[in-house]
Amino acid sequence: MINFESLLSFITLSFLLAVSPGPSNAFLMAQTFAKGKAAGMQTAFGFATAGVIHTILAVAGLSVILKTSQLAYQTVLIIGALYLVYLGVTSIIDSLRKPEIIHCELTNKKEKNIFVQAMLTEIFNPKVALFFLAFIPQFADSSLSTPVWLQLLIFGLLYPILAFPIDVLYVKSGNKIAGYFKHHPSAQQWIDRIAGSIFVVLGLRLVFEVF
Repeated sequence: MINFESLLSFITLSFLLAVSPGPSNAFLMAQTFAKGKAAGMQTAFGFATAGVIHTILAVAGLSVILKTSQLAYQTVLIIGALYLVYLGVTSIIDSLRKPEIIHCELTNKKEKNIFVQAMLTEIFNPKVALFFLAFIPQFADSSLSTPVWLQLLIFGLLYPILAFPIDVLYVKSGNKIAGYFKHHPSAQQWIDRIAGSIFVVLGLRLVFEVF
């Protein structure tokens, strides 16, 4: 069905890519630091879901548009960047306005949206789409009886499955540090500001790539 050597190479490279620090891992750690383990896990699930969506889009050929159209690429990039900046600014403003009790209430309320936030952040990152479009096809073998599109689908769905445990390790590591801040509200507010600043920096970094 799939060449064993290709599968082994894919698993190895996917592991190395998942472990390597990057914007997605920075977002994951920031959410964990600011809101704890539950938020980190929701973020990890959001990333995995986005990976499935990107795989479907890549197999369907829609991601090719991002590769061939500069306008489409820049549009999606700007949307994703603005969304990151929005999340960052909102987090910073909330940390400045809310006292301890309100802080806890708003944090619990926002945790319901963390999965969606993470998923949208990853979906509106054209670099992730291009990654699936450029990386995964390298392991497909047209000489096999299995259709190429099915091989792409299998490899594409396998990547978020392989990356998820790595994300969980990041969450557990971040949660050990975040545990301290649960008992120190003022420190927690500073963590919210730092996390928000990370989101803003990531967003502005994407914008600067366009202009």
